[in-house]
Amino acid sequence: MSGKKLKVGIIGCGKISDNYFRTCKKYSSLEVTASADLDINRARAKAEEYGLVHAYTVDDLMADSSIDLVINLTIPLAHAPVGLAALRSGKHVYSEKPLAVTRAEGRQLLTVSAETGLRVGSAPDTFLGGGIQTCIKLIQDGWIGQPVGASAFMVGRGHEHWHPDPEFYYKTGGGPMFDMGPYYLTALVAMLGPIKRVTGSVKTSYAERTITSEPKFGQKIQVDVATHISGAIDFHNGVVGTIITSFDAFGGSDLPRIEIYGSEGTLKVPDPNTFGGPIFIRRKNAKDWMEIPLTHGFGEDARGLGVLDMVRGIQEERPHRASGELSYHVLEAMHGFHDASDQGKHYVMESTCSKPEPLPVGVSLETFR
Repeated sequence: MSGKKLKVGIIGCGKISDNYFRTCKKYSSLEVTASADLDINRARAKAEEYGLVHAYTVDDLMADSSIDLVINLTIPLAHAPVGLAALRSGKHVYSEKPLAVTRAEGRQLLTVSAETGLRVGSAPDTFLGGGIQTCIKLIQDGWIGQPVGASAFMVGRGHEHWHPDPEFYYKTGGGPMFDMGPYYLTALVAMLGPIKRVTGSVKTSYAERTITSEPKFGQKIQVDVATHISGAIDFHNGVVGTIITSFDAFGGSDLPRIEIYGSEGTLKVPDPNTFGGPIFIRRKNAKDWMEIPLTHGFGEDARGLGVLDMVRGIQEERPHRASGELSYHVLEAMHGFHDASDQGKHYVMESTCSKPEPLPVGVSLETFR
């Protein structure tokens, strides 16, 4: 292993933080030394639970010069402000999705990153899991021939039915596209490359939602975002894609997660919010689907794998895969669906990104940590 072990601080000690605290303890290339939250008691609870050195306020964590990298797990509206503060404090930053709420904020993060020479990374990192990485290899190896089309569906009922604190999913930076779209669009870009243009239609089906989960059962949420988005995607390589994200299907759906259609067959891609399979292919003229075993490791829950790859990229002086450029490209596309709906025309992408370098076949925690 090259380079020094990086010290990491986690800001935002909500529901998702446990996944990062648990998995990052497995990675010998980094050490999580501090937690921080607007509620200092939550930070202290996580520090005690996971044996951390420090429980900080956000400002105190930023002031700690020993911390090399910040994992930013705040709510979407805070992603850019906290990320910028980290960069200006001399720290690399890896954010939960989306990278930022607005395109202007996303561009600012990339600009300050370039000016400071510090790195920006962003979830989702599920495309680094064994499932999507196996799909990338299958496409590259010609199992479905020349890709011509793709579809992606995240259709279900909203978070007020299960999440303990669901309000922010219906505020700016939330909604099904900004909440779940990053998983689907990032997986598509990782498999097919960057997006050329998009179009879409969006609607807010219900102006108010009622929370049926605890502890806020019965409380009302005023909805500020679109909750059903249907989009079309033109990729630079000529593939035409379809995406639907919705919080409005109260009866559920049997639609597939992602499918890639090629000249020689169809690939069923696993849920991009997971790291494993199953993966199925049906070749041209075949009657049945064939399940494909994973060619890569990290088939289990490996939330934080993007952080590990970013740390290894810093240590090895190579690009990291869950990059700021990739996450900004996805952010722009998500806004593009809404712009296209508002303006009644295609939205032509201004950004592009490199297709992330595939992980080596057979990579595991032991060879990558």
